[in-house]
Amino acid sequence: MRLTLRNIGPKTATWLRMVGVHSAEDLAALGAVQTYVKVRRAGFKPGINLLYMLEGALTDCHWQQIPEHRRAELVQAAEEALAQLPPPRGRPAAAPVTTTYHDEPTAPTFTLFDDEHAGDTDA
Repeated sequence: MRLTLRNIGPKTATWLRMVGVHSAEDLAALGAVQTYVKVRRAGFKPGINLLYMLEGALTDCHWQQIPEHRRAELVQAAEEALAQLPPPRGRPAAAPVTTTYHDEPTAPTFTLFDDEHAGDTDA
């Protein structure tokens, strides 16, 4: 089944399918905030506009027409819902990049013959 709703493009539709939202009824049952949280929890990194797009899909209006007071309510509800989530398991997805410097100024050099025996002519 293909999810076709206002404001929902191919990438968003793929994300929604991957988190179990396959129809307008699924989206309505969860609501914009919980759907947004599911997408974030699945590891995708949507912008806050996804929250507005989901609300617009539910109310059948363009996401830019969502009133400012409703946007503020959505953002507050999403932040509260995300704060309730447990921390991610395992190591973080990305860590700061660090540079390691070694104390040795140069790499060791190798010679073909031992230097301590270089002057010996005993054979």
